[in-house]
Amino acid sequence: MKRLCCVIPVLMVSGVLLCSCAGSPADNLGLVNSELAACPTSPNCVVSNSRDPGHKIAPLRLNPSDSDIWPAVLKVVAQLPRTTIVTATGDYLHAECRSALFGFVDDLELHYRPAEGMIAVRSGARLGYFDFGVNRRRVETLRSALIHLGLVH
Repeated sequence: MKRLCCVIPVLMVSGVLLCSCAGSPADNLGLVNSELAACPTSPNCVVSNSRDPGHKIAPLRLNPSDSDIWPAVLKVVAQLPRTTIVTATGDYLHAECRSALFGFVDDLELHYRPAEGMIAVRSGARLGYFDFGVNRRRVETLRSALIHLGLVH
């Protein structure tokens, strides 16, 4: 009986690891009327065009001296840990970011708006309710890397 008590948690964790923790991509990924989708009501998403303070995050403000930063931004995103770029166009990026432990997938989206001097950003979890601030930290990590390179301020 003692061994069975130890085996059950191991089997449960193994089952979670064997199952894809990716979830399905959200139906609302991409641009609608030149805007990134709003976040759901759950606290596991941030987006720069939100009016809700719990979901709002500042966009990435471009440095006016660098007019062609988009390829550099794409390169920085590709170097984020456990991140795969799914779609990249002249003004839009969608990347999948996996968690280190269970491989949960979050969607990171960027919308390059040079006329507005910014890159709009959205990062949201596919599964679960809470993200413990992971999506906000991801965007701030990206912001810090881009500030370090002098691409945004």
